[in-house]
Amino acid sequence: MNMNQTNNQHHRTLLQGIARRAMLERGLLPDFPPAVLAELAELNKFQSPSRVTNSKTIRDLRKLLWASIDNDDSRDIDQLTVAEKLLDGKIKVLVAVADVDSLVKDGSAIDEYARHNTASVYTAAQIFPMLPEQFSTDLTSLNVNEDRLAIIFEMVIGADGALQTSDIYRAQVHSHAKLAYNSVASWLEENRDIPEEITAIKGLDENLRLQDRAAQRMRNFRHVNGALSLETIESRPIFDGEQIRDLELEKKNRAKDIVEDFMIAANGVSARYLASRNLPSIRRVIRTPKRWERIVSLAEGYGVRLPNDPDSKALDDFLVKEKNLDPLRFPDLSLAVIKLLGAGEYIAELPGEIAPGHFGLAVKDYTHSTAPNRRYTDLITQRLLKAAIEGQAAPYNFDELSVLAKHFTTQEDAGNKVERQVGKSAAALLLESKIGEQYEAIVTGAADKGTWARLLNIPVEGKVVHGFEGLDVGDRVRVQLKAINVERGFIDFMAI
Repeated sequence: MNMNQTNNQHHRTLLQGIARRAMLERGLLPDFPPAVLAELAELNKFQSPSRVTNSKTIRDLRKLLWASIDNDDSRDIDQLTVAEKLLDGKIKVLVAVADVDSLVKDGSAIDEYARHNTASVYTAAQIFPMLPEQFSTDLTSLNVNEDRLAIIFEMVIGADGALQTSDIYRAQVHSHAKLAYNSVASWLEENRDIPEEITAIKGLDENLRLQDRAAQRMRNFRHVNGALSLETIESRPIFDGEQIRDLELEKKNRAKDIVEDFMIAANGVSARYLASRNLPSIRRVIRTPKRWERIVSLAEGYGVRLPNDPDSKALDDFLVKEKNLDPLRFPDLSLAVIKLLGAGEYIAELPGEIAPGHFGLAVKDYTHSTAPNRRYTDLITQRLLKAAIEGQAAPYNFDELSVLAKHFTTQEDAGNKVERQVGKSAAALLLESKIGEQYEAIVTGAADKGTWARLLNIPVEGKVVHGFEGLDVGDRVRVQLKAINVERGFIDFMAI
């Protein structure tokens, strides 16, 4: 597809068509089937999400200063957070996760659709939600000024950032504010005034600073124990009307760190809680790095000698050093390390077994449990947790969880490929008038199936189709843009 063809079309409409075709090609369903629509038509038969049955296991925590922090345009709110100052420098952190299972019943048509896709797919042009919007953005979303049922992850964090005690239980909650990452981060990092949404709620500013303090402690503690200081390069297209104008980098900030650190801790608490109640679980693992020898070679290029055997603490010391020395280029090194670590996967685990753990996070016990509106894994875990809380038998046996775990890994890979393909199509639209131009790049993939490189000044990745001999992950290379295919998301470079 050439420039004249695409310039006469709305970019957004074009990308939506590409996204739908990519979903179908990867075995994902872009539309809700008739059975799901029929269930939605019966929504009035469902109980209100704010209505609580007379259960002794459901607490009333609506008066706490709950608030959500998410993307500016997020409408599917999975988590609320709040903190409480304790004696001896301790901080109690509470994470509320939407009780999606209370309305999305196992075996329903809505549940079967969610089980098939396993996650919401977020493309540059369109979101394909795992659950119908009536659920994920309303009935099962922790929306501001609404009473909702939730699963509570209670954690006491010591002055050193270590988790001291934890518990999980059900409660009714009420969100007092819907906050956005960027505005909260700008305030916390003292770059701008406090957001009005915070000042409107008495005591919320102090509570958010307490949450920030707890998160920083937790993060420091994890890194002391070998968690990796990685930064991914993610971009999203900026539209001017229906046409793509630019690609904007998604940057880490203190507000995102609060949510990330709390969720990592909650996911660990979830795994240990199920094991302590003798229930099986689905774990999220990143095994020993597949290409540690290349990571060692990469570090040698920076004058750093890593151990011959995988060592997360030594790797993180190297990453932190390079981030301090060259923060502008660090994401490129980080991306190379991420590629060499290998992809994560889901596995089923029986209580008492020893899981491989999560190498990048330096945690041994880790399951996905904090985003049940967006990931089916988390909904399965939620059902297991509710059974554990009530002292009931597991709703799934080990064999069922093993089949699901493999399915989740496969579908996650499919969803990621859809997102990447549409992202590359968006990038191709932006680059279609720049054929022949030269750029500095870094090699991000090198295998029998091909060699890939990412441009340093524009967040775009493409295939090196000529001159790739001898290139490996992490190498710097100068490339020339040779060709693009918007429909397939192909961007071809020649090394020069």
